Amino acid sequence: MSKIQDNEVRWGILGVGNVCEVKSAPAMNLIPHSKIEAVMRRSEDKVKDYANRHGISKWYTSAKSLINDPQVNAIYIATPPKAHLQLAKMSASAGKPVYVEKPMARTHSECLEMIDACEQAGVPLYVAYYRRELPHFLKIKELIDTGALGEIRTVHINLKQKLDASLITKVETNWRVDPELAGGGYFFDLASHQLDLMDFFFGKITHANGFSSNQAHTYEAEDIVTGSFVFETGVLGSGNWCFTTSEKAEIDETIIYGSKATVRFETFGKGEFTLESDGKGKEIFSFDLPKHIQQPLIKTIVEDLLGSGFCNSTGNSGARANWVMDQLVKESV
Repeated sequence: MSKIQDNEVRWGILGVGNVCEVKSAPAMNLIPHSKIEAVMRRSEDKVKDYANRHGISKWYTSAKSLINDPQVNAIYIATPPKAHLQLAKMSASAGKPVYVEKPMARTHSECLEMIDACEQAGVPLYVAYYRRELPHFLKIKELIDTGALGEIRTVHINLKQKLDASLITKVETNWRVDPELAGGGYFFDLASHQLDLMDFFFGKITHANGFSSNQAHTYEAEDIVTGSFVFETGVLGSGNWCFTTSEKAEIDETIIYGSKATVRFETFGKGEFTLESDGKGKEIFSFDLPKHIQQPLIKTIVEDLLGSGFCNSTGNSGARANWVMDQLVKESV
């Protein structure tokens, strides 16, 4: 059943910043039965510039005006997380489906408010965890589900990045390290993708505990987090995230250990992974990634809204990533 009345999804985008240049918004004009109707940003000069460069005729500096545009029938919220709750409520009140950037909100409780607002209004809520639809992660999911890895024993996430020295002078303009705007630091921005991907692979995380700290004191948010978690399927997991290491220590590696095989991959790297299995040795699987990285996920949203498909990145799944992050940073040392 279609979730919008028309046979076309006409997007209104709130907050056309960097993520809308290549990653997401351009795909909305490439997917069948989908187009960008209007864009919004508070700065008139910046929103006009974006609209002109992307061939969009209609722009606003007011979120309310865009949401109430009668030609807009779906809303994409691409602002920093602080505004997600308010804008989702406004969109739901107008009866318009919501697609929101990740992390879904600053806290799990804000996520629950967003879910409730959309449920009360009878509109769907989607979250931009686009890795669920990328080809190499779909292949890993297939290997897990078909038993190619055997019984899954444990998974370990290891993400370390060097401290960006220029950040010292840019903190005031970098919302990703401002807890008031983002909920936390780079952990909330990056680990949210990883934890949602784990949810996609293994199901809901039911228990999570961790420690967080601000070691470098470059900005207010946490810059190191460690933790462990348990999935509803019985798989055990752990993670270590640090954003103040040396360049030589940088790593982005997630390892899935099964009784028959092991998978290693980068969350933020190329579209490839390594499979090491008993008797077969090491195999490398490589896939091309789309130019507009969110396009496969947005395609499922459009199809879901038009009643011809299904999207599995929803408000309910997105909120689970926030719940886990809340648990992992709860104990500050």
